Amino acid sequence: MWGTLALSAATFMNVLDTSIANVSLPAIAGDLGVSPNQGTWVITSFGVANAIAVPLTGWLSQRFGQVRLFTTSILLFVLTSWLCGLAPNMTTLIILRVLQGLVAGPMIPLSQALLLSSYPRALAGLAMALWSMTTLVAPVMGPLLGGWITDNISWPWIFYINIPVGIGAALITWSIFRKRESLTKKLPIDSVGLALLVIWVGSLQIMLDKGQELDWFHSGEVIALAVVALVGLIAFVIWELTEEHPVVDLTLFKRRNFWAGALALSIGYGLFFGNVVLLPLWLQQYMGYTATDAGRVLAPVGIFALLLSPLVGKNIARVDPRKFAAFAFLVFALVLWMRSNFNTQADEFTILIPTVIQGVAMAFFFIPLVTITLSGIEPERIAAASGLSNFVRITAGSFGTSIATTIWQDRAAMHHAQISEYVTQGSVATSSALSGLASAGLTPEQALGTVNRLVDQQAYMLAANDVFYASAVIFLLLIPVVFLARRIKSGAGGADAAAGAH
Repeated sequence: MWGTLALSAATFMNVLDTSIANVSLPAIAGDLGVSPNQGTWVITSFGVANAIAVPLTGWLSQRFGQVRLFTTSILLFVLTSWLCGLAPNMTTLIILRVLQGLVAGPMIPLSQALLLSSYPRALAGLAMALWSMTTLVAPVMGPLLGGWITDNISWPWIFYINIPVGIGAALITWSIFRKRESLTKKLPIDSVGLALLVIWVGSLQIMLDKGQELDWFHSGEVIALAVVALVGLIAFVIWELTEEHPVVDLTLFKRRNFWAGALALSIGYGLFFGNVVLLPLWLQQYMGYTATDAGRVLAPVGIFALLLSPLVGKNIARVDPRKFAAFAFLVFALVLWMRSNFNTQADEFTILIPTVIQGVAMAFFFIPLVTITLSGIEPERIAAASGLSNFVRITAGSFGTSIATTIWQDRAAMHHAQISEYVTQGSVATSSALSGLASAGLTPEQALGTVNRLVDQQAYMLAANDVFYASAVIFLLLIPVVFLARRIKSGAGGADAAAGAH
């Protein structure tokens, strides 16, 4: 029980850190005297470094041991969190966020591997349920907690809260798991593979994060980053497949269940994460919600996720996990279709209903797909498989965020142009609106500015509806992808993964 709590707390802290800073960006940028656009590097720098470090987990754990690596990662994460809170300027904060992302890399895959190794085969599904609950609830809790801390205390505390949680998790993990340290072997460092990984992942992440700001492929910088990422990826794949001691074990993709599970998990997570980022943005920018209010509307997503996850975990060995995953995609599609019908008059209750229902989808999403992905993998390769599948998932999350926000902006521009066609001198509605604003004491320029803001609000709402509707359709199209995986024999799957981790 204590081991599960410690591993879950470490995972929660790590995942929380990817989303908690989102709502605090204006406060951080203002405090450190930079523009909000420069402030986004607080998130980008962590994401790039984390994406590079996650797939190295398998190699690092073979070299240093799973328990030793996990405990060291937590303690270094605590140290870098403390230093981030003390950062005197933006340059220092970005450097420290890079370090924080690097040391955080092995935490999620290793928490998964250590948790699986702590439970007998029969309870492997339950172990996966406990692990996935923290992974799913943390991205939603991030904006709520970050908003409250920023509004009521000050932004450095979004980093300081990691200190007591991390120290507690590290002490408990070391005291319980140190006697079960995995076997280590002195592997040579694949420096070429590591350099190629840093180059292509770094270029890809920076391209995804800065693309919107630089107008994507109309910018020479974005094109250059895309070319470097593509050439780097091709060189990386060729090198890793021919290297005797690769830094990332790409041969795992030869397994049908691994690539099918990782594909469904990644696309599904990308869609989910893109919409998790988009909804609070829309609420805060165009519906007048504060950071705390937006977080409060999104928090109930955890209710059904927490209630149903143990149930899914207990039954995963009896029911075909592919059916569970297909059900999750159906519910996600329903939730996003409901959101695609929102308008600017939507009250808190209307916004809450699909959020609560989404908790059902989340409970049936992670556990079956992780079970499919890790099924039948040998004991010594669990950490590597978990690291690689988490890397693909995290990268898909970055893609999802970039694509969702870009399409939202583009569709909003289109809707703004279409609605503006009706705002003319000859229009009765326009004339009555302008005269009403003039009688309220506004100058003609102020009145036109107010009308433009109303058009903006409607345009961004319609654009959000478009993104939600398209996401719903993609979730339905994802259902056949799940069935590309082979059926897992009853009692296997997560149990195999647990046995492997033993």
